[in-house]
Amino acid sequence: MAEIWGEEQLIADGFERVYAESEWYDGPWAGLADIDGKPHYFEMHVFDHSHEVDEYQVWPASEAVAELEREQWAIYARWYERREAGEVGQESHPGHGGVDARYDELELLLAPHRLAPDGARRLVCELRFVAGVDVRYRVEGPDYWLRWRPRPPLIMGCCVDNQ
Repeated sequence: MAEIWGEEQLIADGFERVYAESEWYDGPWAGLADIDGKPHYFEMHVFDHSHEVDEYQVWPASEAVAELEREQWAIYARWYERREAGEVGQESHPGHGGVDARYDELELLLAPHRLAPDGARRLVCELRFVAGVDVRYRVEGPDYWLRWRPRPPLIMGCCVDNQ
């Protein structure tokens, strides 16, 4: 079972809030999170099957764009809550298109911002779950925070493809 942490401890340990998750596969693949106290997009760049480290491309999001991302996330999180309560089915997922006009509008507005620019930084992250959260996807964000750092240097001759 994964360990869980209180927000005060997460902050003290250098973890930062995740606002939106757009992809998950054995961990976060893409979304919006604070990095150095400012909103950034993150997207999996290298998935390491050895579970050593996963490398992400990260790039800044303006406050205005981050607000739109949080608005779209809130639409999704409210849908998720209704689905978990058995009130709606999977067919009503706003990401299917044509279900929620504002969600669709936000998807179009945000699409160009979600593309990693040339020169995006590459970082690795560590995930910790938030204590006292019993809902996976909440309006304020998913149930985990991330701590970002540069990828550790590779030791020559040990871990490098010699291609």
